[in-house]
Amino acid sequence: MTDIPIQPRRRRLRILLGTACTAVLAVAGTVVAAPSAHAEADRTVSSNTTGTHNGYYFSFWKDSGNASMTLRENGRYSSSWDRSTNNWVGGKGWATGSRRTVTYSGSYNPGNNNTYLALYGWTRNPLIEYYIVENFGSYNPSSGATRMGTVTSDGGTYDILRSQRVNQPSIDGTQTFYQFWSVRQSKRSSGTITIGNHFDAWARAGLNLGTNHAYQIMATEGYQSAGSSDITVSEGGGSNPGNPGTTTPPPGNPGSNCTATISAGEKFGDRFNLNVAVSNASNWVVTLNLNGGQSIQNSWNAAVTGTSGTVTARPNGSGNNFGVTIMANGNWTWPTIGCRTG
Repeated sequence: MTDIPIQPRRRRLRILLGTACTAVLAVAGTVVAAPSAHAEADRTVSSNTTGTHNGYYFSFWKDSGNASMTLRENGRYSSSWDRSTNNWVGGKGWATGSRRTVTYSGSYNPGNNNTYLALYGWTRNPLIEYYIVENFGSYNPSSGATRMGTVTSDGGTYDILRSQRVNQPSIDGTQTFYQFWSVRQSKRSSGTITIGNHFDAWARAGLNLGTNHAYQIMATEGYQSAGSSDITVSEGGGSNPGNPGTTTPPPGNPGSNCTATISAGEKFGDRFNLNVAVSNASNWVVTLNLNGGQSIQNSWNAAVTGTSGTVTARPNGSGNNFGVTIMANGNWTWPTIGCRTG
């Protein structure tokens, strides 16, 4: 693909990981211990450092100027920076990334500045840098990247994008690597991020993460700007994948002028994925009749209308295969399906 221009905003984490590579590598493979019975006192950092605080991994980096981050109770941190700072980034999270569900809340004050709030991490084998951007100021981090589609998750739609860095600093020194992006179209500063939904959406778009996860933090970043944040992050529950459901799917609709067939996707503690393949038509309308208590939590590669009862899916230019995530609410029976031409 064509390399995108290097945006000034994006230089900071490459430099972070180039200058602090030894420290990052020393902690990236460790498991963060559970919080001790005696909570650690608040700690303010204003120079490049990584470590753990009250059971959470943290990272702080700046290249110059007045920026600081105060590590507080549990997963909380606060930050502030002024325009003397060229570039800084910091946050709390986990030394090893995973498909966890993350809940975060607090205040984020970007103003009309070049800054963002994002869940951020790395993998190896292959080396990938990834972002799930929840909020940003005057600069959209997806500017100049290659658009790969969208994913709807946790009550919002995210643009999926890919960019490439050529011979740039990384957690493994100077490397060429891809960046994967999910950028929320409707900004927010509090909410839940079901990280597995983004990992799955990237994979469906051909963007495959590495098999070895490094750290994963809820980060605040600023470039030649001024702002502040006060963010608390924690790990939610129920996002570890299980085995696919064993319920036999109902057949497609052979009597109509198109056919839709359901197959099993991943199963989680409170939800399950279904894949739908449509044949014999390109202008199709698929109906999914959800069972009692079920609702659509996520969808991809189709325009889906409705969240409960009878849900309708139509093509959105992504082909004849799409998928949905259904919140089970204790009901694991697959919906019945129908297909007609539109």
